[in-house]
Amino acid sequence: MADSNFIDYVKILCRSGKGGAGSRHYHRAKYIPKGGPDGGDGGRGGHIILRGNRHMWTLLPLRYTRHVFATDGQSGGENKSTGKDGEDKIIEVPVGTAVFDAETGQFLAEITEDGEEIKLLRGGKGGLGNWHFATSTNRAPRYAQPGQPALEKAVILELKLLGDVGLVGFPNAGKSTLLSALSSARPKIADYPFTTMEPSLGIVHYRGDKSFVMADIPGIIEGASEGKGLGLRFLRHIERNAVLLFMVPADADDIKKEYEILLKEVKEFNPELADKSRVLAISKSDILDEELREAMKAELPEGIKTVFISAVTGEGLTELKDLLWREINSEDNKNNYTMTHRNLDVRHRVEEEDNFIFEQDEPDEEDFSNYTDEDWEDEFWDEESSVNPD
Repeated sequence: MADSNFIDYVKILCRSGKGGAGSRHYHRAKYIPKGGPDGGDGGRGGHIILRGNRHMWTLLPLRYTRHVFATDGQSGGENKSTGKDGEDKIIEVPVGTAVFDAETGQFLAEITEDGEEIKLLRGGKGGLGNWHFATSTNRAPRYAQPGQPALEKAVILELKLLGDVGLVGFPNAGKSTLLSALSSARPKIADYPFTTMEPSLGIVHYRGDKSFVMADIPGIIEGASEGKGLGLRFLRHIERNAVLLFMVPADADDIKKEYEILLKEVKEFNPELADKSRVLAISKSDILDEELREAMKAELPEGIKTVFISAVTGEGLTELKDLLWREINSEDNKNNYTMTHRNLDVRHRVEEEDNFIFEQDEPDEEDFSNYTDEDWEDEFWDEESSVNPD
């Protein structure tokens, strides 16, 4: 996967800007001997912002931008001049990107619409200038607030393709062949396992001007939930699908057993996937005669709608599209389906990304990480400890 342009998992280090220090300046003019304090406030630090971009389809640009740092706010000046705010850093990501804490694996946020913005890390507030602290008993305060420190966090960005139908099956089940038969997508097709190395999307046209999106992922194998094979790494893409289309070839030794294995691996990856609508397609059905087909129907798994198809001859494809369209638009599916992101654990991580080491200089400033907003409003430092003595 190192040479692929499709990158759906990256780990980056983000740091917002720290707030500028307030000024301790005093007004000085020729005929105003006691001008008083007029030190301005510091500017806020830059934010780290995520923005959805529908023209992006991969996280590849972020693979070569491991550090995203916003700039610091400038210090306040004389005449109550406020320092310049730090420059925000905007990270553009494809629609369907979820954000996780790299340390804990906790889900933080997601981008689901083009142009949607999420403030990932807030820039530090600027410190107050000394004129804020002037009172009737202390007319010449010689202190000002420093700015709030920057926030720093390593995050994992995980892209989950937005599709209506997700294809689930073992290698060589005919998923890519079906996608190419129903849409204009042209995934790689060959007679050996694991020809699909990355997810593919195809738009399936249905009865006139209607359409839905179908997503194909690499085939999964038994034991995928323990890290075997390729499919586990890409199962995240079917988390956003409304309907799961399980595919088992007609020449399988035991269709019911293969379906149960696939369902088990999907549930192990994310238990929420068990609540999705499911359809079973028996692919390569052109090799069956009527006698074999009738015998096979008696051994099919119960509780799931099944259709026999052949992407080569076109058998059952219209029936399959009708069935998928009804499932996508059913009231039960619309009312019951909600996207719930599981937190990352060892099964959901990409090892080469998760082991990435950030090299950075250690900050040499005082640690204010435990301060609350109330602390910053009330706290200030004397002349000796002021960050900006102006």
